[in-house]
Amino acid sequence: MSDTDIQPLEEQQLNVFGEKLLECSCQPMTGFYRDGLCRTHAQDFGSHTVCAQVTTAFLEYSLAQGNDLITPRPEHGFDGLKPGDRWCLCAARWKEAYMEGKAPLVVLEATHNAALNIVPLDYLKKHALDLV
Repeated sequence: MSDTDIQPLEEQQLNVFGEKLLECSCQPMTGFYRDGLCRTHAQDFGSHTVCAQVTTAFLEYSLAQGNDLITPRPEHGFDGLKPGDRWCLCAARWKEAYMEGKAPLVVLEATHNAALNIVPLDYLKKHALDLV
């Protein structure tokens, strides 16, 4: 399968408000496509669609669930995350963290509308950085 086969249709790349999806982070570079956006595609089985500003509580929670986002993995071009970094999280993991009181804040304008298939908008709004 070539890169062109898995490129998303741009008209489907909207945020939770049905508007243009904004950048989540380029430092560190995030997203399923590692282009700074929480864009998605059918091949993105984890639905990396929630733009979150990670916290210590969330990073520790994720580690306890078996997903180490802290340890650098230079072989994969991953420097590890630290509190305050923005990252495109799996929608289901964000929802799990929300249910456990460990969810990080989110940037709604950079969160893909596909996240709404997993996480209710009300949950995301309660943790929105861009609604304050």
